[in-house]
Amino acid sequence: MLRNAKELEHYELRARDGKIGHVHDFLFDDRQWVVRYLVIDTGPWLDRREVLISPTAVSRAEWDRRLLPVDLTREQVRQSPRVDIEQRLSPEQELALTQYYSWPMYWGGFPDVGFALPVVPIIPPRAEATPATEEARHARAVESSTVAAVHEDRHLRSVRTVTGHAIEATDGAIGHVADFLIDDRSWDIRYLLVDTRNWWPGRKVILAPQWIREVGWDDARVHVDLTRTAIKTSPAYDPAAPITPDYAGHLHRHYGRPPPPPPTAYF
Repeated sequence: MLRNAKELEHYELRARDGKIGHVHDFLFDDRQWVVRYLVIDTGPWLDRREVLISPTAVSRAEWDRRLLPVDLTREQVRQSPRVDIEQRLSPEQELALTQYYSWPMYWGGFPDVGFALPVVPIIPPRAEATPATEEARHARAVESSTVAAVHEDRHLRSVRTVTGHAIEATDGAIGHVADFLIDDRSWDIRYLLVDTRNWWPGRKVILAPQWIREVGWDDARVHVDLTRTAIKTSPAYDPAAPITPDYAGHLHRHYGRPPPPPPTAYF
């Protein structure tokens, strides 16, 4: 089922031994359009520190209780590497998080799945210099190549930041990003919800990331490979109704696009 990102905000995250905090934001990969981290506001128990949790740690959600259980302890979260959410997540910070929690790495792996190569632990520096063994040299080489892969492949964006970006059709502006529709099993971003009030009052439309031609991250504009007329004549979207396979198929056929791709094999 698809869930609105704004709906998921304020969902509680609960560890095996108690509450961790609530969802504040999401960081997604802007190439594959998959959520890579949930940004959690831990509240007073951890001095309102924000932490990142991978969707791979989320167990079966209790949607009626607005609860996301995670297979972690509060102490694990307390001792996790600190990250500065206000700044771009550095490759070293991301690698440290992945290794601390033993999460699968998503970068440098297969393009259509969320997993990559097994985590290789970092070898801490020795107190005194000793001749490097072949095993140690190999481990350091793997670590170096892993960090390089993070540097090269990271494309993380904040859902909160991208919300509000202008949407540009091939022949003019149509509105702005109002929300994201996220698959609650794979954590794929399936559609962007677009508010067209300044161009077409009272109407919202959804557009798939696959129809995006270019994103101007610096000027906050999303350019889609569609005309204003095609968008205006698209099948009516009801934000209060779930998106059924029939509706999605009708929508994609209207734009002459392939049917929706299957969800990413994240879990």
